[in-house]
This record gives sequence, structure tokens and C-alpha cells, in this order.
Amino acid sequence: MSAAPLRSPTLRPHRMKKEESFLGKLGGTLARKKKAKEVSDLQEEGKNAINASMNPSTVDIHPEDTLLEENEERTMIDPNSKEDPKFKELIKVLIDWINDVLVEERIIVKQLEEDLYDGQVLQKLLEKLADRKLNVAEVTQSEIGQKQKLQTVLEAVHDLLRPHGWTIKWNVDSIHGKNLISILHLLVALAMHFRAPIRLPEHVSVQVVVVRVSTDSWQQQMGLCTRDAFDTLFDHAPDKLSVVKKSLITFVNKHLNKLNLEVTELETQFADGVYLVLLMGLLEDYFVPLHNFYLTPESFDQKVHNVSFAFELMQDGGLKKPKARPEVFPLKSLNLKIIY
Repeated sequence: MSAAPLRSPTLRPHRMKKEESFLGKLGGTLARKKKAKEVSDLQEEGKNAINASMNPSTVDIHPEDTLLEENEERTMIDPNSKEDPKFKELIKVLIDWINDVLVEERIIVKQLEEDLYDGQVLQKLLEKLADRKLNVAEVTQSEIGQKQKLQTVLEAVHDLLRPHGWTIKWNVDSIHGKNLISILHLLVALAMHFRAPIRLPEHVSVQVVVVRVSTDSWQQQMGLCTRDAFDTLFDHAPDKLSVVKKSLITFVNKHLNKLNLEVTELETQFADGVYLVLLMGLLEDYFVPLHNFYLTPESFDQKVHNVSFAFELMQDGGLKKPKARPEVFPLKSLNLKIIY
């Protein structure tokens, strides 16, 4: 990648009528004001999106989801994903299918997490589909008994699926922990294996939030413990992420366009540090000597050098030292779980 040389435009004298000159200037002024207002509005929208994420979150997190042991991890579906039409259709189709299969057992499933976690319904479902009887207790109230039943049921499921190349994406703890993603993986696998007479929606995916407790995590080792507005945005307002990214891209291109450069993807185009260095030079109105950084970095070390150099320029410009480390730049990415 190389920046096109900057040339001053050649001025050519041109006579215009007074009316044409006035109208042309007026039109240009109005166009510039309109463009400036659009940029200002977009930047304000992005700022509001970040500020909104700092307010008390509306994400419905059950208290049990925050009571985790050391290094324990829990996955929760983002509330916005739960409202996705395909996701809701998948759940409805699976519930209707289970109820049809178990109609003679007089079992009615209304909510997958609450009705399947103890293994009772899964036992009846597998027995009906596979036409076999499992050697388990019919009713168990204790957690140990429920997990023992789940273990027996899931082992029977695995014996059926593994020979056909199925990847197991669930376990006793995730099912008993009411992990909807794991339950859906299991039910979809059973439905497809037994060729259920149902039509599953295609390409269902959901965004998830992963909660993990660790006092000696890699974030601490890499110096990433301090959280800011963007961390909150990623955790609690991912729906506003696109607004913030659009605002940032508009701001960046407003300056990089002067070098005939354009950014469309922040995560990839800023990863090697080149655009970051050039942006700092444009913002501070100075030329960055090409020997100070790698214009076309090829190795990981060269990219780290560029990012480190850009961080130094930021500090020279009066900014605080960035919280991110050059070795892990850029830091953030969305976590997406594919159901099938």
C-alpha cells in the first residue's frame, strides 16, 4: 500500500457572470454546511450510543448468572438475538415437534430450558424416537439424580450420533444449567438424525454474552483490566455498535481521504498500524517520515512496531497512553454462535 503524492491543484482563470458566481458559491456553501451537519449528526449519534451503554443496562441477567466459581464460565444469549424471527421460529418448530412426538405421554413442553434441563422429557423423547427403553429412574428430584439421568440419556444420544459424524456441542452441565444454545444443538441434531417431519429455518445464528470469573486471566497478564465505555458498549449495547463504527469510519475517512485513502472495515484496516500512523500525522498536521514505520508491513513484528509508533505519536500529541497493548491490537470482536 502506498499513498498517492499530494499535488496542488492548478488554478485556471475563468470568467463568470456575477449571478453565476454568487449562486455557485451559495450552492457550494450550502452543500458544505449540509455535509458538515451530516458528519456532526453522525458523530453525535455515535457519542450518544456510547453514553447510552454506560447507563444501567436493560439486559435481563439472572442473579445466578453472576454467582460463578473461579474460572467458571456461563453463556447467555443477547436479548436482541432472542427477538430474531428465525431464532423464534426455530424454538417454536422444535417445541411443536417434541409435543407431537410425546402426545401419547401427555407431556406438554412450553419452554425448552425449564422443561428439558432435568432429563425427564429428553428421556421420553429419545425412547420414543429410538424405540428403546432406557434404564433410568422415572422421577428424580435431587440435582445429583437429575445429572445421573442426564448422563445416561446423553450417552445414549452420543452412541447414536457419533457413528454418523455428529460433533457433540453439549454436555451434562450445559443442559442441566439450562444453556439454551446447548439444548438447541442437541434437539436440532436429534431432529435431523431421526429425519423429523419438520422444516427448520436456515442459517440461524445468535449473539451471545460470555460471563467468566478469573482473577488471574490473560487480560490481567496483558494489562487489559481497566474497562472503559467501549467495553461497556460491547457487553451491554452491541446493537449500538454499528452506529459507533459508522461514526468512527466517517471521522477517519474525513482525514484519510486527503491521501486518497478510504476505510471500510476498522478491524482489519487498522490492524497493521499504517492507517493509524498516517491518521495521527493528518490530525497533528505534520508529515511522518517513511523511515519511521513500515508502509507495507509483512511480519507480525513490523505491524507491532507500527502500532507502537502510532501510540507514541498519540502520547506526543497530548493523549493518554492507550490502554490496549500493540501485541493484541485490535482487541475487540463480536462473539457469534452458529446454531447449525
